[in-house]
Amino acid sequence: MNGILIIDKPKGFSSHDIVAKVRKITKEKVGHTGTLDPLATGVLPLLIGKGTLCSKYLINHDKKYKVNLKLGIKTATGDEEGEILEKKEVNKDILDKNNVEKVLGSFLGEQEQIPPKYSAIKVNGKKLYEYARKNQEVKIEPRKINIYEINLLEINENDYEIKFEVKCSKGTYIRSLCEDIAKKMKTVGYMKDLKRIEVGEFKIDQAISIEDLTEEVVEKKIVKIEDLFKDLENIELNKRKLKLFLNGVQLTVNKKDGIYKIYSENIFIGIGVIKNKLLKRDIVI
Repeated sequence: MNGILIIDKPKGFSSHDIVAKVRKITKEKVGHTGTLDPLATGVLPLLIGKGTLCSKYLINHDKKYKVNLKLGIKTATGDEEGEILEKKEVNKDILDKNNVEKVLGSFLGEQEQIPPKYSAIKVNGKKLYEYARKNQEVKIEPRKINIYEINLLEINENDYEIKFEVKCSKGTYIRSLCEDIAKKMKTVGYMKDLKRIEVGEFKIDQAISIEDLTEEVVEKKIVKIEDLFKDLENIELNKRKLKLFLNGVQLTVNKKDGIYKIYSENIFIGIGVIKNKLLKRDIVI
């Protein structure tokens, strides 16, 4: 069983919890392309069997989220689990739809973002949350991110909450984005709820719930490695060249540098990479 399985991660489960559950069902090696916090829900692509070899092609995907921002309260972790650090009045005038859309729109494009203190980014060999838990100060360097789309979904004036949808680059911290949006609205805030609805080409409507996880469902829903690379050009190898390819011999091929699907007698063999007219095996299933 080799490929990609899209899970709709529920709240309260870590990505590791889901990996362990799928590993137990499939009895295969299982990995993931990027964690979701236990409080977050939504799309979690899992790599199964030789699908784990595809991770390098999947880690830089853009992502899309539905977010609920709670205004008027700042927490230590930037989400609802953290200790309340500050409360600030929310003027209902700032919840005017035109104003909210203007503020959200101001975050479009490439920019620098300071990651939250409670994150797994390493500084001097230690994760930021390890410093934060010991109340140790450490300099956090900003990181370049890109916000491609950001759209208002709903304003709840009674609860001082804003729901929006955002499509962003890898490495974007939605907790930091929420705090930055609140600051621009002249208040404080935290990420109350987060649902990831897209990771690259993988969408929430492809995902299966952990309640529905069985071996039969996994076999039916798994995205095969061949399908994962469906847009790549094919290269057909005869038996002699296939044997050389499988043995790691580089073959001369008059094609552009890039990644290719490899076939022999119309059977999918795996993925090869061409560089300077030389084809080298990369993933063999």
